[in-house]
Amino acid sequence: MTVGRLVEVVGSSQPGVTRAAGQLIDMGLIHSVSGTDQRQRTLSLTAAGDAVMARTKLLIWPRIETAVNEICDGLSGPLLDQITAIEEALAAKPLNERVAGIARDTLIIRDYGDDLAADFYEINAEWITSMFRLEQTDREVLENPKERIIEPGGTILFVEAPHLGVIGTCALQKTGASSFELTKMGVRASARGLKAGEFLLSAAIDRAKAMGAKTFYLLTSRRCESAIHLYEKLGFQHDAEIMEKYGARYERCDVAMRYRG
Repeated sequence: MTVGRLVEVVGSSQPGVTRAAGQLIDMGLIHSVSGTDQRQRTLSLTAAGDAVMARTKLLIWPRIETAVNEICDGLSGPLLDQITAIEEALAAKPLNERVAGIARDTLIIRDYGDDLAADFYEINAEWITSMFRLEQTDREVLENPKERIIEPGGTILFVEAPHLGVIGTCALQKTGASSFELTKMGVRASARGLKAGEFLLSAAIDRAKAMGAKTFYLLTSRRCESAIHLYEKLGFQHDAEIMEKYGARYERCDVAMRYRG
């Protein structure tokens, strides 16, 4: 929105909004674009700004709401008495200290349902097309997850965050009597930085063990450096045998890893 509109929405002065906007631009969280009228500028979030907002909605706002509810709980009587009680409560323990003391379970795992098929496609198509191109083998799985993953004995997991909905997914595709491939794992760009990938991968490892996987592996590309670091952190190791046996499945595959625990 324009600076003028932002002044109205925030309820602040134009100099104050302009200063704050300048700081946020320097931080890379918003960018400013001139309109047809050079005196009018439009401000919008950058990708980094979107990510910060996602973390704030997930990690901060719910805690603030809980803290405020605790302060206001049981208030009654004249308004001025209520305001005094709130001021005394904040003087005894500031809001930031109350928020810091509130622990919340922020991420949950969900299993595949037909209502999540669109999320499975969108999340994976987003990250694949941002770095590579959708191959035919990608389309076959993404467009038919139930037939290609679930019915042959695999599973699809999703990670969901309060206020954000489904933000990540991965699949365990059965490729043998006791072998499974970890595939189609991705997190929405707007939700990166929430540790959702690590949370999801840990759940996938636990699920693979519960499903009796003796061979649990993945195929990826050297370009996915951050993902490879995460795989290594949670117990996957580079494996030439896996590469030789399964690596030809994707054109982009030049890394194969097996879970060693």
